[in-house]
Amino acid sequence: MGSLLSRFSLYDPMAITQILSRSDCIRSLSSQEQIVGEVVFRKSFQVANNERVLIVSDPRKTNEAAIFFESAKLYTSQLEYISFDGMTENSQEPPDEVAAKMRNAQIVLLVTSFSLSHTQARREACQNGVRIASLPGISHSMILRTLQTDPHALKKQTETIATLLSKNSHVRITSPEGTELTISIKGRKGIADTGILHMPGSFGNLPAGEAFIAPVEGSAEGILVVDGAMAGIDLDTPTMIKIANGNVTMITESQAGKELLRRMDTAGPKSRVVCELGIGTNPTTLLNHNVLEAEKVYGTCHIAFGNNSTFGGTNSVLFHTDVVLRNPMVMIEDKIVVKEGSIRV
Repeated sequence: MGSLLSRFSLYDPMAITQILSRSDCIRSLSSQEQIVGEVVFRKSFQVANNERVLIVSDPRKTNEAAIFFESAKLYTSQLEYISFDGMTENSQEPPDEVAAKMRNAQIVLLVTSFSLSHTQARREACQNGVRIASLPGISHSMILRTLQTDPHALKKQTETIATLLSKNSHVRITSPEGTELTISIKGRKGIADTGILHMPGSFGNLPAGEAFIAPVEGSAEGILVVDGAMAGIDLDTPTMIKIANGNVTMITESQAGKELLRRMDTAGPKSRVVCELGIGTNPTTLLNHNVLEAEKVYGTCHIAFGNNSTFGGTNSVLFHTDVVLRNPMVMIEDKIVVKEGSIRV
């Protein structure tokens, strides 16, 4: 498995577990995995041979990270892999050594069990011009199902929705399950996550396929009925969330609802802030318990609670959790954008 440089410490809750260079080998790749590598490095990143590529992972995602580490050898002469252990939830900052390597790279893939998307380490690396793809919790089957498609196929529709979000002020979301939610997006910028990461400082998920925005904090009002997915929580039954003045005020006592409330109580009051609205645009994704994929499903929408300081909002907290609506109607001003599982723009 290549060289293993261990730096375990009983006193370090996040320890570096492995560092590899381009000459090391984790495992061989299948033909499908090689296609994934070509799509990611040629089409998503357009990597040049001398660009510094860093794969960040953890011991639970070694098999998935190996696809990108081994594939990258075909496209760049400068490659490093670093793995660390100890993350227990999304948005925890990585060890300083990992953050430093991220800032010094030119391309970074975050193939981790928990999300580093909303961390200062990721944000500072992007500010330094690093191009980053985040793949939190990605499974081997998800990689093969969703990452063999040219990301340019998602570009037009995703950017159209992001532009609508940027140019307008008001969103209304309803659903057959009982959702009735209004949100102000005035003055905020819509972001298109297309999987095309060519420009310095660009950032997105893989799989990609969403247009999202940080709503105005304190503006969301109404009822949200979650019937699609919850990040990191098994959704046992549709769960109602009441929102007033942009904050969660009540969650119905389903098992999923109890767990979401417990996590919010642990993280503190800022975790209850409605921090994101997104619309899924990727027809290759499936609705399941992994929100990385579920929030990209074509014709769905998602709301998140907690931190949005890394994508245009003002709420900073060590918490970010998305919930997905299966069959919403989304109106931006008076224009129907999503209805009955179809995107209308």
